[in-house]
Amino acid sequence: MLHNMIVRIQPSILSGTVHAPASKSSMQRACAAALVRKGVSIIHNPGISNDDKAAIAIIQNLGAKVEQLGEQLVVDSEGVNPNSSIANSQNINCGESGLSIRMFTPIAALNKHSITINGEGSLLKRPMNFFDEILPQLNVQVNSNNGMLPLVISGPLEPKNIEIDGSLSSQFLTGLLMSYAAANASNVAIKVIDLKSKPYVDLTLKVMADFGLKVPQNNHYEEFVFTETAISETKNNPINYTVEGDWSGAAFLLVAGAIAGNIVINGLDLASTQADKKIMEALKDCGAVLSITDHAIAISTPPLGLTAFQFDATDCPDLFPPLVALASYCKGTTVIKGVSRLAHKESDRALTLQQEFAKMLVEIELQDDLMLIKGGGLVKGALVHSQHDHRIAMACAVAALKAEGETTIEEAAAINKSYPNFYQHIKVLGAFVSL
Repeated sequence: MLHNMIVRIQPSILSGTVHAPASKSSMQRACAAALVRKGVSIIHNPGISNDDKAAIAIIQNLGAKVEQLGEQLVVDSEGVNPNSSIANSQNINCGESGLSIRMFTPIAALNKHSITINGEGSLLKRPMNFFDEILPQLNVQVNSNNGMLPLVISGPLEPKNIEIDGSLSSQFLTGLLMSYAAANASNVAIKVIDLKSKPYVDLTLKVMADFGLKVPQNNHYEEFVFTETAISETKNNPINYTVEGDWSGAAFLLVAGAIAGNIVINGLDLASTQADKKIMEALKDCGAVLSITDHAIAISTPPLGLTAFQFDATDCPDLFPPLVALASYCKGTTVIKGVSRLAHKESDRALTLQQEFAKMLVEIELQDDLMLIKGGGLVKGALVHSQHDHRIAMACAVAALKAEGETTIEEAAAINKSYPNFYQHIKVLGAFVSL
């Protein structure tokens, strides 16, 4: 993709059907589980985003053999056993994936060699103090760059009773749960204070169970206990896992349908543990016309327009960008709770949303943990910038569909992080998009 890709979007009326992208939350966890599980795992509907590619490269560096066969990924692993080039203290590169760095660091620490873990872009600015504090308690040596990347770790990690802070991100817990399972932990517990994003932990536990890994007892999300029961031995049987459709990416398509069309989205599971399926509550509350069948959601604009809504995004902070695009077209003031979760994303998302939507004449006010969006007025096409944040690029693109005049998005290729086909998909639905 071109480095400074510019996308222009004209007001459009959408119709037609599109398939949701693969969930990177589900895909990256599946890669981790396939690595720590010994044997062959077949991953169906694998993702193609930059974050997904980073996860595949990481598990290859940590010893898994990965082969792409048509629409499936075949992973053959003997557990965490870094290939020799990595064992000579080369880098594992997590790209810009926050989930990869937080999940794979404890997993990489299962081996005894020194490994350097690095990333790119916004990941270099994200705090990693968590590992400085927690990993030494598990017999892992850690050297960080003053709480930032790169991290140099050497294990092997030994599961012990520990207490962690779950308020910054649940992704650290995901990595610890996977590594404890891989190390066959028994009679140990991870205590968690103030766990955020519980649905993502549900997804982790479900993926662990699907891959036949040892799953801890979950005591009200306050303690995860690994008992003595042995792992179910699955090495000789290949397991099959299908990556779910992605509610985080599809949220933008659903909002596009609510403000500018009458469209159908396939491939989403309403029984999913993904946090972002909560977008459906906001769509119902603002009055969007919804019709739901198995794996298909039809959505369109109500004849009398959309109305303001209230929403708590504390457990699903990735919904802020699509919700802001939605709220821009809802009459009245929409209130979204959970702003404190937005500081350490690809950008400081609360401020970025405020800045970029102001260019489109949408007023956003921040009050402590609340975001107030004044909607239903004029939304004007403008020159906006993704701030290198995939979700900001998509939020601006969706808002542009009903704006007055053309919208130009700079650094529009940021979408490759999570949803490389996004512009093609809205084009298929009838959006006027020029790349």
